[in-house]
Amino acid sequence: MTVLEQGTITIHTENIFPIIKKSLYSDHEIFLRELVSNAVDAISKLKMAGLSGDFSGDSGEPEITIAIDKDNKTLSISDNGIGMTADEVKKYINQVAFSSAEEFIEKFKGTADQIIGHFGLGFYSSFMVAKKVEIDTLSYQEGATAVHWSCDGSPMFQLEESSRATRGTTVTLTLGDEEQEYLEASRIKQLVKTYCDFMSVPIKLDGETINRQKAPWRESPSNLTKEDYLEFYRYLYPFQEEPLLWVHLKTDYPFLINGILYFPKLRPDVDVTKGNIKLFCNQVYVSDHCEEVIPKFLLPMRGVIDSPDIPLNVSRSALQMDRTVRKIADFIAKKVADRLKELYKNNRAEYISCWQDVGTFVKFGCLNDDKFKKQVEDIIIFRTTANLAPASAETPAVEVQSGEGDVWQEATPSSDKLDGPSYTTLPEYLERNKTRHENRVFYATDEVHQAQYIELHKSQGLEVLFMDSFIDPHFISFLEREYRDAKFSRVDSDLDETLLDKEKKASEIVDPTTNKTRSDQIKEIFEQALNKPKVNIRTEALKSEDPQGAPPAMVLLPEFLRRLRDMNALVAQEMAQFPEEHILLVNTSHPLIQNLVNLTQGSIIGSEKSPSAELAKMICQQVYELALMAQKGFDADTMKSFVERSNKLLTQLSDKALKG
Repeated sequence: MTVLEQGTITIHTENIFPIIKKSLYSDHEIFLRELVSNAVDAISKLKMAGLSGDFSGDSGEPEITIAIDKDNKTLSISDNGIGMTADEVKKYINQVAFSSAEEFIEKFKGTADQIIGHFGLGFYSSFMVAKKVEIDTLSYQEGATAVHWSCDGSPMFQLEESSRATRGTTVTLTLGDEEQEYLEASRIKQLVKTYCDFMSVPIKLDGETINRQKAPWRESPSNLTKEDYLEFYRYLYPFQEEPLLWVHLKTDYPFLINGILYFPKLRPDVDVTKGNIKLFCNQVYVSDHCEEVIPKFLLPMRGVIDSPDIPLNVSRSALQMDRTVRKIADFIAKKVADRLKELYKNNRAEYISCWQDVGTFVKFGCLNDDKFKKQVEDIIIFRTTANLAPASAETPAVEVQSGEGDVWQEATPSSDKLDGPSYTTLPEYLERNKTRHENRVFYATDEVHQAQYIELHKSQGLEVLFMDSFIDPHFISFLEREYRDAKFSRVDSDLDETLLDKEKKASEIVDPTTNKTRSDQIKEIFEQALNKPKVNIRTEALKSEDPQGAPPAMVLLPEFLRRLRDMNALVAQEMAQFPEEHILLVNTSHPLIQNLVNLTQGSIIGSEKSPSAELAKMICQQVYELALMAQKGFDADTMKSFVERSNKLLTQLSDKALKG
């Protein structure tokens, strides 16, 4: 074989290869992605050369072949692309950090999509795993001579003539002793699936095509069915629930971007601070971490974004924040907002059905992005106790937005109407209730524990909104800034005047022997029985058509004090503790409380000298702790005494029933 040239690779330092091995990429496995990308690049170049008239021969069926030789410890990647001449090898291989793609793109500008290959040092990643790298190549140019290049990881290379007779390039790596894992077919298949699965050229190993090739996000949305979108989601995220809906992004101005994004069902184990979207560049997988490209409030979304306009560092594993990236993030946020508004307007029932999950994205977005907030502020909804007529829903078709061609589609079929709870926007709530309680917003954060408070409000015609997602405590503060005239009151913070029977309390007769009203007596009974100076006993007559159905007592914690407690706990990174200072509102209209007064007539509660006094004390304690249950969990001692007292009370009541 005739040696054409021997020399030194053009580099700026003698230590370039140790740097490559240690610092070029964080993962050695990236080498396969780079070499396969270069092979796809070579095939794309041949196609473009044919389109431009530079090549008129038979290009054949494009393919990339991976071969493993365990005996010789070599791994080869071959393509039937454009190939290289000796001069091109010298220029593109020997000059480190010079990308052949830049010159090629300029030459064939506008003739096809941008090609893979403008990542600089991609070829040299092979030296991370190989102690020797060889290139055997034959150019497409007529009369070209095949050449063979080799380098053992030092700055020295050798270039000689080759006996190769077929157009294309083969890169052969003699793997290092610590890199023998890449001689296993299963490992190569796993890497191809991870990084190269959606490359448009077939990749073969042992005669088997091991990549999918078809990238759905590059397809025209009109060519994809609902099942295509769902199948792609299942492939990307196996064993997950079906997505709520999705968007097919497709635009080429002012940047090129393709993608499919899905709204997933949110689960408690989902980390909303980490990205779940896969980043590609010209169908080459780059990273699962594209936090800089996706607005942080959309990070839990899933799917694929593919754009050659996203700047990448040498390893393709980190993004650089620049103007283009920010524009792409704004574009994605706007498309999400546009679709949600479209769904809210045309299919409110479907919008409501997925609001529990989608609402988290929307609220988080409002808190973090003013542009997004302005786009979605009119479609923020809350579950309400009001009995509102359900909105009708029409089955949506796949819609193509003119201009940029973004397509949205629901994952679940819509129904003719939405059964279940009613939902409303805050402006609708305020307008609906302005005559009863103008600019007052009653809300609940826990439907179970606050059930008696909610029911009390409902019984008097007061509408309650449910703000019970984990983000709502922060979102309420946001709403108060947006609606400065509105006052937000949790149902257990205080009771509206509408709920109190002031006439009944005002008409109470003063007992001439004690100079006290019945309310005064009830307050004194509870103060003595509980002996808790920090608990403020307040007596009120609650309005109710069924006094027995109303609660005998309620624990209230003023809105300001509760929020202050929660904020202090957040700063201290502690669980918020229920304060010793709180209000026990005793319902003087409840039959139990009225019986309690009669039971204590002539008895001294604190002395516990009579069975009636003892029973009255236990009832007071029981009433208080039942009310307390709606606000806090019990510790072991409190629960023990509560159960023992309950059993004792039931025993006494059953004895009285038997004796009576």
